[in-house]
Amino acid sequence: MEFELSKTQKDIQKAVRDFTKGEFDKDLALELERKHEFPKKIWQKAGELGLIGVHYPEKYYGQELGCLECILVVEELCRGDSTIGSAVALASFASELILHNGSEEMKQTYLPAVAEAKMLSAGAFTEPDHGSDITFMNTTAVKDGDEWVVNGTKTFITNGGLAGFYSVLCQTDPDAQPSYRGMSLILIEADRQGLSTADVGDKMGIRMMATAEVNMKDVRVPLANLIGQEGKGFYHVLHFFDESRIQIAAQALGTAQGAYDRALVYVKQREQFGQKIAQFQATQHKLADMATKIELARLITYKAAWNYDQGRIDPKLTSMAKMYAARTAVEVADEAIQLLGGYGYMAEYEVERFYRDAKITELYEGTKEIQKNTIASALLGKLK
Repeated sequence: MEFELSKTQKDIQKAVRDFTKGEFDKDLALELERKHEFPKKIWQKAGELGLIGVHYPEKYYGQELGCLECILVVEELCRGDSTIGSAVALASFASELILHNGSEEMKQTYLPAVAEAKMLSAGAFTEPDHGSDITFMNTTAVKDGDEWVVNGTKTFITNGGLAGFYSVLCQTDPDAQPSYRGMSLILIEADRQGLSTADVGDKMGIRMMATAEVNMKDVRVPLANLIGQEGKGFYHVLHFFDESRIQIAAQALGTAQGAYDRALVYVKQREQFGQKIAQFQATQHKLADMATKIELARLITYKAAWNYDQGRIDPKLTSMAKMYAARTAVEVADEAIQLLGGYGYMAEYEVERFYRDAKITELYEGTKEIQKNTIASALLGKLK
């Protein structure tokens, strides 16, 4: 049993850390967040450096690396800045559905564009009436000659309105029992007639990342736009979640570490009652608790990624990683604000933004309650 990263993995960490130090400007972050503006130039530079789609094969402009290397990138991006980092890290969101299930033509068309930061990717699963429950879909796709005709609405879609294409989970067999056995994934290009988007409104955090409602009214796409197997869309998405939840855990981990880093610098400099705040035992205990939680979150997140790369897909472990890392991010960012006192509440000191960005990791890709359901199901097995 080894707990040491390889030289290549350490080099990746350093490269991303150097990138964030050179490109992530605090004043720019405040401005972009205030405007709700996607960090386009930083995203494009990340693409030029090969930081997007590192787990893609080389023929799709990736680096043929694994899930672990991918999450090292995500962690360091979000450590550098929780808001910019999240936007860049999720620029390729749901592209894995094409990577693992798409036709060769789909892969050649879309994956290089995503990896080179020429196109954002989006997955459209969540519906207004169902939230985290994807076992039933109101969105339908019906065959008409050599085309699919898609109707329905998706909400809280990451990169919605900016993405070049959407991987949409649809009901293709209305008679299937249970209904999720009749779901399929359909690729819909953003410029298809009948597809429209609307911003969901002002958000608490991740304000540089587009989050939209996607409406489809008689959208026609070729039958060849089917991703994977007909009737297997639900299962394709579940497999994707086993990978994406590790990436969200890494997002949370990086956010927690970034908040901790800023709090640590502050307490070493700030004086109260004639001494550095860091000299108070109460402060030291807070730092010890924060560091311990971060280390535990890192261990379970890295383990989940390592297992994935070994071909051991474990939904229980990925849900544990996502749930624990997300809770750690919220708690550590909260303590960071507390350590900074009134300054922690001010935008200039960043930790309040890290706190706001942390909370989303407990919500998307399945709420913490959904993660507990997955964990409990694995622990208990099938109950009579």
